[in-house]
Amino acid sequence: MRADIPDSLAAEITPEIASAADASNARHKSLTRWAVLIGAGVFATTMSQPAVLRLPFQNLLKADLHASREAMASFFALSTLAWYFKPLAGVFTDSVPLFGTRRKHYLILSALIAGALYLVVAVVPRTYTSVLVAMIAVNCMLVVGSTVVGGLIVEIGNRERATGRLNSSRYVVMNACTLIGGPVGGFLAARAFGLTTIAGAAIALSVVPFAWLMLKEPPVAQANSQAWIKAKAQFRTLMKSKTLWTAAGLLFLVYIAPGFATPLYYFQTDTLKLSQQFIGTLILLAGAFGIVGAFIYSVMCKKLSLRTLLYISIIINVVGTMCYLFYRSGRAAAFIESENGLIGTVAELALMDLAARATPRGSEGLGFALMMSVRNGGQALSDIFGSWLIDQHDVSFFHLVWLNAGTTALILIVIPFLPSILIDASDASS
Repeated sequence: MRADIPDSLAAEITPEIASAADASNARHKSLTRWAVLIGAGVFATTMSQPAVLRLPFQNLLKADLHASREAMASFFALSTLAWYFKPLAGVFTDSVPLFGTRRKHYLILSALIAGALYLVVAVVPRTYTSVLVAMIAVNCMLVVGSTVVGGLIVEIGNRERATGRLNSSRYVVMNACTLIGGPVGGFLAARAFGLTTIAGAAIALSVVPFAWLMLKEPPVAQANSQAWIKAKAQFRTLMKSKTLWTAAGLLFLVYIAPGFATPLYYFQTDTLKLSQQFIGTLILLAGAFGIVGAFIYSVMCKKLSLRTLLYISIIINVVGTMCYLFYRSGRAAAFIESENGLIGTVAELALMDLAARATPRGSEGLGFALMMSVRNGGQALSDIFGSWLIDQHDVSFFHLVWLNAGTTALILIVIPFLPSILIDASDASS
């Protein structure tokens, strides 16, 4: 082929090809740099959360502070309160520059303050209230950092036409945090609590060098008042969206079912006498099978309508919950946590699919964040409710399992009332 091209034409084509190749390589390097930076940010703001490093805090509350199940569930609900108001952090960081930038200094300062506050947790009086207040402050800073990272994903993804790849990278890192969070949490729970605060500080601070060296932004001198105006308009749209609130109601009903996350920890330690390291391994198994569940759902959503997937997800969620009735040994625990990681992920993704579809156009980010707030709030109240039933009304752990499965099954009655426009199409045809 090359011999058929005149030398004069080849001389013109070659520089163009070389230039295109150089541009492609430059774009690839730029996207790789952003992916590394975003991955570092996701790791720092996810892995340092008490919800991920859960076991050391559970051990502290139970063994040292002698907290009841209800008090422990309330601790995790209140300490993560800032995550329910993440949309407000997004509007603020988008509209008010910090030291002339919209992303860089917010990310760096939030990480520095979160790291410092983690160290404060080590020296505050070892009381329930003191540790709770300190962890509320830590989570406020983690929310700011997480919001900045989310903004980068949207901004860079749209600019580089790589939203799918960047979100995939985010998902991989978050699941990696779940995988290693269990064993790391089990290791830390068996040692002095001060080591947990040092680890949390180090993880939170890990994003600082990446942000300092890799996050380049043009200087911004003025606040963007349009962000607040747009936010008000979006809130008005969301308030009038019947589909959004119908879906939000379903999510709330699913997640408000009396939960047993905290009661399960007490059952594992008091009744089954499982070690902190073994409980950490159970978390790892749940995370690993959760990734398998996500892959299964990615195949199912292209072949089945969301209506069918919602029915399937609720039914298998009920079956998976009832498996906890056989949670009577370490071997049974390993099997049940593994299948629950897989089943729970499929069920969760069907609900998140519903949440995404119900969000009005033009309000995607804010609307989806509000739906996640409903989810997070429902989960927190569910755990408190379940713990309250055990502490105040002597409901057994296994009776709580029956109650959770039964109330979740009632959601099957609600699905037919969801708008057809939301749930009758599959992912491939929507």
